[in-house]
Amino acid sequence: MSAAEKYDVFQAIADPTRREVLKLLATKERSIAEITTHFDMSRTAISKHLHVLADAELVSGLKVGREKIYMLQPEPLTELKQWLAFYEQFWNNKLTKLKYVVENEAITDTE
Repeated sequence: MSAAEKYDVFQAIADPTRREVLKLLATKERSIAEITTHFDMSRTAISKHLHVLADAELVSGLKVGREKIYMLQPEPLTELKQWLAFYEQFWNNKLTKLKYVVENEAITDTE
């Protein structure tokens, strides 16, 4: 990816570590040092993950003294929610069919 290209929300959440970072930041604002304690990787690696999340505008950082405090910016997740909402029709359809099959098997078994 070139320096001019930005990460989008889908690319940002594709990585399990970044999803876990988002979960951590959902509970409270944290410094990179605090975030790093939750993972078995270097501060540099976490910094790279935070860069991707910031590029996708899912987190923002505020310089406080020598540390940078990161906070969740959940607004871009709306795009993901809207995208997933379209596919709910397929899940709901399958659940309706499953319910029908299970209920009809229960009726057949009792006869």
